[in-house]
Amino acid sequence: MNRVTKLLDIKYPIIQGAMQEVATAELAAAVSNGGGLGIIAAGGKKPEEVREEIKKAKKLTKETFAVNLMLMDPNTPDVVKVVIEEGVKVVTTGAGTPKNYMKDLKAANIIVMPVVPNVKIAKKMEAMGVDAVIVEGMEGGGHIGSLTSMVLWPQVADAVSIPLIAAGGIGDGRGVVSAFVAGAEGVQCGTIFSIAKESPVGDNWRNAVIDATDSSTIVVGQTIRDASRAIKNRKTDQLLELEEEKVSREEFNESMNVGLRNAVRKDNADTGVLFSGAISGLIKESQSAGEIVSSLVNQAKDIIDNKKIELN
Repeated sequence: MNRVTKLLDIKYPIIQGAMQEVATAELAAAVSNGGGLGIIAAGGKKPEEVREEIKKAKKLTKETFAVNLMLMDPNTPDVVKVVIEEGVKVVTTGAGTPKNYMKDLKAANIIVMPVVPNVKIAKKMEAMGVDAVIVEGMEGGGHIGSLTSMVLWPQVADAVSIPLIAAGGIGDGRGVVSAFVAGAEGVQCGTIFSIAKESPVGDNWRNAVIDATDSSTIVVGQTIRDASRAIKNRKTDQLLELEEEKVSREEFNESMNVGLRNAVRKDNADTGVLFSGAISGLIKESQSAGEIVSSLVNQAKDIIDNKKIELN
């Protein structure tokens, strides 16, 4: 047991990414039942829709699960109230600072773990009183920062004393071990869980990830300071064109959100936005969430037990 498993009351330090439209109660519960921490994404949902997802997860698992707060969502104040009322034990946060909600969340004994892109913000979060930081490199899918995982993880590990959960580019046991060597005590994985058997995405999305190569993803939105990584397709070409036309950030994000809904709800792999990490080229099959957790842990253990590295 390390600090992350103890903090979260989970068996393995494996956390499922909070992917908007994809991180449903079914997926979160399956990850938690498999020994990791499943997360329900609240972004884009009305407060009562979040409540419904929480209630659904409670019926599907007795284990710990979390809710992710997308802080720039205008529904966040009411979603926080729902999270507290429903007795959720853990929240992760992104797209802003949880400062305005910390008092209420901590008064309710809720564990708070923000996603951070750099050392400066990690230190601010620690000073604010969060319980752990999820440190995401730019290799991850969806919204990303500007630093790669391998340079970011160890620098944050040196800068804070609270537990570090590494994210961005982890898709097998080698990634888990790399993260722990860099100072992490847990990992968050998105892309590999996005195509889990319990994920709401369709076969076209699954096959796009399985068929991906190392160069199949692209970053869009950099010029509007809202970079996101997805699998290259006709929709990402359109988003790049919108950037060249210098549309507003609001117009760009609306087009991207429509694309995300097309991808998840209509399984359109051409006009949909398929948020996926650069690790996509490593993923060759769709497994159940429980199998993914077990594979990550067992592969990592095998590497630690058997890998012999000679430096001279």
